Amino acid sequence: MDLNPSFLGIALRSLLAIDLWLSKKLGVCAGESSSWGSVRPLMKLLEISGHGIPWLLGTLYCLSRSDSWAGREVLMNLLFSLLLDLLLVALIKGLVRRRRPAHNQMDMFFTLSVDKYSFPSGHATRAALVSRFILNHLVLAIPLRVLVVLWAFILGLSRVMLGRHNVTDVAFGFFLGYMQYSIVDYCWLSPHNAPVLFVLWNQQ
Repeated sequence: MDLNPSFLGIALRSLLAIDLWLSKKLGVCAGESSSWGSVRPLMKLLEISGHGIPWLLGTLYCLSRSDSWAGREVLMNLLFSLLLDLLLVALIKGLVRRRRPAHNQMDMFFTLSVDKYSFPSGHATRAALVSRFILNHLVLAIPLRVLVVLWAFILGLSRVMLGRHNVTDVAFGFFLGYMQYSIVDYCWLSPHNAPVLFVLWNQQ
C-alpha cells in the first residue's frame, strides 16, 4: 500500500522538527553563556582530536618513520581511509547543503568552504571510521578498546553539545564512517595488489 504523500511529508517535517528541537536542547556548550559554557574549551580541544588535519599529518609522519612492510601497509590504508572520508563527506555536504544550527559559533579549527554545511558530521564519520580501523588492526587491551569506543561516542556527542551539528548529522556520520571502513577493508591496499604504490613510497 502506497503512503499518502501528504502524510509522508508531515512525518518528515515532524522528524525534522524533533531533530532541531533535540539538537538545540543538547547544545549546552554552544556559547560561553550556555548552561555548560565553562566546559566549552574542553569540548573544543576534543574537537581538534577528531579533525582531519592532525590525523592526516600524524599518519604521514608515522608512515615516513615506519621501517616495516606490515606497518607501512596498515598506515597506507589508514591514509587511504582518511582521504576517502574527506572526499565523501565534502561531496555529500556539497550536495545536501544543510546549514549548521543557528546557535553554532563559526570558530572551528581550520575550516574549508564546505565546512559551512552541516550534513553529515565529518568528525562523526572520522570517529567511526578510525575507531573501527584501530580496533581491527591494533592489538589493544580491553580497557584501551573501551577508551577508543568512548572517544568516538563522546566526540560525536560533543558536536551536538557545541552546536556544530544536529543529531541527525552525527547519527548519519557514524553510519557513513562505519560503512567507509567496510569499503577500505574490501579494497585493502597491499604490496600484492598495489605494488607500485608501495615501491614508490619505499623510495622516499
